[in-house]
Amino acid sequence: MRVYNFSPGPSVLPLPVLEKAAAEMTNANGTGQSVMEMSHRSKDYKPIIDKTESLLRELMGIPANYKVLFLQGGASLQFAMVPLNLAAGNAPGQGKKAAYIDTGVWSDKAIKEGKKYANVEVRASSKDKAYTYIPDAPPPLAGDAYYHITQNNTIVGTKWDKIPDTGSVPLITDISSSILSEPFDVSKFGILYAGAQKNLGPAGVTVVIIREDLIGHAPDWTPIMLRYDTHSTEGSMYNTPPCYSIYMIGLVLEWIKNLGGVDAIAKINREKAGMFYDYLDASKMFYSPVEKQFRSLMNIPFVIRETDEAKKTELETRFVKEAAAAGLVNLAGHRLVGGMRASIYNAMPVDGVNALISFMKKFEN
Repeated sequence: MRVYNFSPGPSVLPLPVLEKAAAEMTNANGTGQSVMEMSHRSKDYKPIIDKTESLLRELMGIPANYKVLFLQGGASLQFAMVPLNLAAGNAPGQGKKAAYIDTGVWSDKAIKEGKKYANVEVRASSKDKAYTYIPDAPPPLAGDAYYHITQNNTIVGTKWDKIPDTGSVPLITDISSSILSEPFDVSKFGILYAGAQKNLGPAGVTVVIIREDLIGHAPDWTPIMLRYDTHSTEGSMYNTPPCYSIYMIGLVLEWIKNLGGVDAIAKINREKAGMFYDYLDASKMFYSPVEKQFRSLMNIPFVIRETDEAKKTELETRFVKEAAAAGLVNLAGHRLVGGMRASIYNAMPVDGVNALISFMKKFEN
């Protein structure tokens, strides 16, 4: 029996996708071989990566003047690649000015990495209230090389409800946990990047969507594998890409298209999140610490109302254990914030959220 997996990543994948991958494991597309065995430069693999890119462009409405890259290293490597390619100087430590908004752990990691290559300025932060809201974003300043935000904050459960207008300054965003969850206007951004393992596919591949005019500006000392032009010129095949993970993304994209596309999945996501937030807001035992305006569709942290910290910890530990026994797994909050968290990505069915709410009502009683 399959469980309902609320993991923040690697996370649940659509069952039809897993079943199709299993059926094609030893004979993909009639080739007599697994995708895992294919040469990335072969005539058998090229249609797979081409179809994956084409589907992503279609579903996200990616304009023709943007490149789609399939890279490795996760979003964490993009924390370095963005400043290296857009703001690094002729030598380390001589970088251009770059604006960042601090909305949680992952934006903080991006800031710390960015400071190694760019003159990073944190223009706003929600750290003062434990990252439970999104701060007002000031306009960019003259000389900013780029402006960076984390669109959805996986650990604390916030998201930008309104994308800042940065004018001619390229807006960069980490969309690892929100890609394809609802419509995005790609043209508002210079670069969008996403580790696949949350809402797009299995771990091992990172999608980078980059406007063409932002490619080719890395200084000469930049390592060859950390240059966007390296991968753009070679069609993501400068070296062996994560072939099987790219294939799996293609299957997920087919699944989304068959459901009706991003608008259709966004409607389901809003239904799931709405149900769960409505329950939390009515509960006498559980609540969401996030300000309503900024609540995430994908990651919903929740805590128990209890002033005695020892009793609170005991109850939360018991909740996670009993939920797992009931087939509701990976509900523990991030180790940095504690509590509980339900990640309800695209592949989490409505029935899974209903099952969680039902269990929580019983636990509360």
